Amino acid sequence: MPKDRCRLIVGLGNPGEAYRFTRHNIGFMVVDALARRHNILVNKRRFEAVFGVGCVGKRSVLLAKPMTFMNLSGQAVRNLVHFFKLGTKDLLVIHDDIDLVFGKIKIKQRGGDGGHKGLKSLIETLGNGAFARLRIGIGRPGTKQEVEGYVLNRFDAQQEEVVYKVITMAQDAVETILLKGLTQGMNCFSGKEV
Repeated sequence: MPKDRCRLIVGLGNPGEAYRFTRHNIGFMVVDALARRHNILVNKRRFEAVFGVGCVGKRSVLLAKPMTFMNLSGQAVRNLVHFFKLGTKDLLVIHDDIDLVFGKIKIKQRGGDGGHKGLKSLIETLGNGAFARLRIGIGRPGTKQEVEGYVLNRFDAQQEEVVYKVITMAQDAVETILLKGLTQGMNCFSGKEV
């Protein structure tokens, strides 16, 4: 992919103040942090998303947060991809992952949904899983029955410092992917832990 082509960076989460700092919204948190770091206003409301256009270094980016709930994220992403004439290779999705240790990130070039309903929606709506992902570990609760409550709860107070550090590390990973390529991003950050 040419370096000057726009990249769509999507953070997954749920809209609304009640979900703002929940584990499931770590993707939103990273997009918000990237927007602050690079002075990109993420305030345009269209296509079932809130988004903003700007630059990371000399790279054009579109930062977006679906305003559908997690399970319908694919609708908003499909709308953005179609309107801006992008392909799945132009897409980087940032999301929580209960199968990764809390504070660890992993970058994947493509794949399945791994049980993540937001990813499932994207794959079903886009027709394939051929898009890059930045997975952020939130850890796993004690039992399978606790998963929904766990991901929809806020991080514990003692976890906040690690959350801020992992958000910073995720921003650095996104910048590396944008400016040096996905392979370099994977080499530098995949499997890295705060």
